[in-house]
Amino acid sequence: MDAGVHSFLITPLVVRRTVLGVVCFYRHRDPRPYDEDDLCLAEQLAQRTALSIDNARSYARERTIATGRHRHLLPRTPPRLTVVDTAALHLPGTRGGGGDWYDVIPLSGSRVALTVGDVTGSGIEVAAAMGQLRTALTTLAVRDPAPEELLSCLDETTVSLTRDTGEPVRASCLYAVFDPVTRACTAASAGHAPPVVLGALGDPLALEPPAGPLLGTGRGGYEAVRAELPDGSLLALYTNGLVRAAQGARQILLRVLSHPDRPLRRLADDAVYALLPSQGEDDAVLLLARTRGLAEERLAEWTLPKDAAVVGTARRLARHQLAHWGLEDLAFTTELIVSELVTKAIRYGSPPIRLRMIRDRSLICEVSDGSSTAPHLRNARAIDEGGRGLSLVARLAARWGTRFGRRGKTIWCEQELDGG
Repeated sequence: MDAGVHSFLITPLVVRRTVLGVVCFYRHRDPRPYDEDDLCLAEQLAQRTALSIDNARSYARERTIATGRHRHLLPRTPPRLTVVDTAALHLPGTRGGGGDWYDVIPLSGSRVALTVGDVTGSGIEVAAAMGQLRTALTTLAVRDPAPEELLSCLDETTVSLTRDTGEPVRASCLYAVFDPVTRACTAASAGHAPPVVLGALGDPLALEPPAGPLLGTGRGGYEAVRAELPDGSLLALYTNGLVRAAQGARQILLRVLSHPDRPLRRLADDAVYALLPSQGEDDAVLLLARTRGLAEERLAEWTLPKDAAVVGTARRLARHQLAHWGLEDLAFTTELIVSELVTKAIRYGSPPIRLRMIRDRSLICEVSDGSSTAPHLRNARAIDEGGRGLSLVARLAARWGTRFGRRGKTIWCEQELDGG
């Protein structure tokens, strides 16, 4: 040949009886021809090369599956809410199939829960564990426990995942609840970095819950902190993948986010470019939320005596408030709901008894009392004289439920509004 090649070997790349390709060896400078030792070496090289190629293909396939599953398990778009504007970014890492998640969860009383978390590790199993924990968290949040109680329950759930799979599952999580009536944010952390919080003018605010044990340790013992947020405050929740590579990451976040006039999406992009200029190994999540309290004209509240005669007064108060809001078409159903809830509080609860109405994207009615006895929905028989109160509320309302405070409980329900 013109190149001076005088000896040639060709060896197939075979893995599990499948030919991936061939490898060719040429000799032109060395005058010696290939011999049996060269052939044996070429076969060994081909075997190891084929195995490496197959491992790389398997890793790429697993990474693609894990990344796709992870993306599918994250929320599509945050819900539209009156009390917060949100923007979220999820940035996949080079390893793929990470365990980072975020969520924005509407709660009763126009409150909202903001959460981010990170399951340790990567791969399909980690993405699956992330999906299970996010589902468990959402289910627990709907029951409205305090943030520290929710994390304790989620810790037990994570421990049960370890028992089911035989593989240890560890995760960090930050869970915060914003109440637009009191403008207070309550947060608890399971081994997660505290949020970055700025006031309406870009001034830093303190909200740093102690980092309790990671989820999955079974140790519990979480502690919540509370801070009042003026209207227009900004919360930034993030995972370690966003800040691990940058020195002084929190200060960078404070500087980048201290522009209250910029849209949230632009702030999120600016933060990512400042902290993560190139794709990192780990997944990264950033969740931004700008808060707004409920205006006074959207809220009405009364304290009622523990007297059966006050039920009629409660109905009249509700009817007059609906007329003030221009919602007379809901008067009939709302009076029935208020009547049933106030009657139940007077009959089975204890003082103080409070009636609260909120006009948000829906009409919210709440009745609170000092008893912690949990109500339950009964299937009353045709011959029963009572037991239909909550069933009636459940039929009239779009949603209803019970949440417990430090003292007493609140039974709430929501009715949909046109255009809500």
